Amino acid sequence: MYTLIRLLCLAVMLSCSWSATAAPKRPNVLFILCDDIRWDALGCAGNPYVKTPNIDRLAHEGVHFRNMFCTTSLCSPSRASILSGLYAHTHGVQNNFTEYPANFTSFPMQLQKQGYDTAYFGKWHMGENNDQPRPGFNWFVTHKGQGKYFDTEWNVNGAGSKLIPGYYTHIVTDLATEWLNRDHTGKPWLLMIGHKAPHSFYFPEPKYSNTFDKVWIPYPETAFHLDDKPAWIKERRYTWHGIYGPLFEWRKKFPDDSPEAVKDFAAMTRAYWGTILSVDDSVGKLFGELQRRGELDNTMIVFMGDNGLLNGEHGMVDKRTAHEASLRIPLIVRYPGLVPTNKPRDIQQQALTVDVAPSILELCGAPSLPGIHGKSWVKLVQRGDSSWRNAWLYHYNYEKQFPYTPNVRAVRTDSWKYIHYPHGDGQADRHKAELYNIEFDPEERHNLIDNPKYTTEWKRMMGELGRVMKEVGLTAANDQMPLDEGIKKELPDQKIR
Repeated sequence: MYTLIRLLCLAVMLSCSWSATAAPKRPNVLFILCDDIRWDALGCAGNPYVKTPNIDRLAHEGVHFRNMFCTTSLCSPSRASILSGLYAHTHGVQNNFTEYPANFTSFPMQLQKQGYDTAYFGKWHMGENNDQPRPGFNWFVTHKGQGKYFDTEWNVNGAGSKLIPGYYTHIVTDLATEWLNRDHTGKPWLLMIGHKAPHSFYFPEPKYSNTFDKVWIPYPETAFHLDDKPAWIKERRYTWHGIYGPLFEWRKKFPDDSPEAVKDFAAMTRAYWGTILSVDDSVGKLFGELQRRGELDNTMIVFMGDNGLLNGEHGMVDKRTAHEASLRIPLIVRYPGLVPTNKPRDIQQQALTVDVAPSILELCGAPSLPGIHGKSWVKLVQRGDSSWRNAWLYHYNYEKQFPYTPNVRAVRTDSWKYIHYPHGDGQADRHKAELYNIEFDPEERHNLIDNPKYTTEWKRMMGELGRVMKEVGLTAANDQMPLDEGIKKELPDQKIR
């Protein structure tokens, strides 16, 4: 009897030991990417008009990164940085017409190698005329170009383009839900959804078309205080990317700088907000589907944007510049394996698009991507990270197809921002630089670059710019950029708007 008891105890101990060392269940990943969504266009970010209860729920049960930024404020470069953890000068996608390079691994490729069932639905936006499946995904559904809010032609996993009638946001959600309910043969899954919304041209679905009709929306005050800004910012107001321009066709006669023309700006903004409400509905549907499947708490839900959006700040619309509205994006992560749902967290440290890939891979127990610029924020969220960055590089290259923004090289710290505009020929800058104390002037109202009181700070920030450029492998010798041909008034080609 004594021997039997000893054997039973030994069996229990071995069982407990095996359980303690067994690999934990790998999480599923639901990755929701919005296009051109502002960091403050959500209820949980304090927007007084745009009600987003389903997205807010993710923040109330997860992690809300309050200072999340893109490293290049342009769709394709930013998406490539999210996938790869690399800056645009390294992955090579520096405009909206370049494919994701075949020689760079992405975090979906890495998860696929680790046995994940992977799928992508929606706007891919790397390779304007290519709607074929891309590496890293077992199932791939996209379309050519920007897609349309209504009645887009979809290529479902390489079967060829087919028009699917209906509103884009709901179509992409339905297609993704259909895939989610397939048999994944016991594998963990990665489901990525690329919404068109709220990218221009803004068309809400009918039920939200008039939601904000009673909200008065003036031009931002900063649009009229430009005396200390570079001259190119003033010039941009009358272009495709300015408040007096066509406003993505919401203004039919332009340029128009009359006071009453603000009505067109208000109409555009209301439409932009309306498209976000449908995205919130989509998040609610997917959340409910995960609950129904019993997979909610073993699924990492990532909600984010690819880049920010200027909506009248400094007289500008669109993005591309290094100003706050152009850089800042939302990032919300709900996953009980990161933080308990009853102990949500707000993270104030500066996180970047290049941090997304290493963070997801760490949480999934997958090997990291070698030689990347990003850093996982898992330690930062869970325990704090005294080595976390306090300065980082932003860069953008002048586009001949959209000649409304110069070359940009900028550094942002927790308190300061310095922006300069190299001409591209190695000679002195033609444009005035900008220096802002972000801590006390978050709206960037006061350019301090000409104020002698801040000469020391300006020189310090110039040094910081050189340091963060070197940190990611950019030097004066290898920093290639096009020649700045100046701000132009002509409209971009209809095919690429």
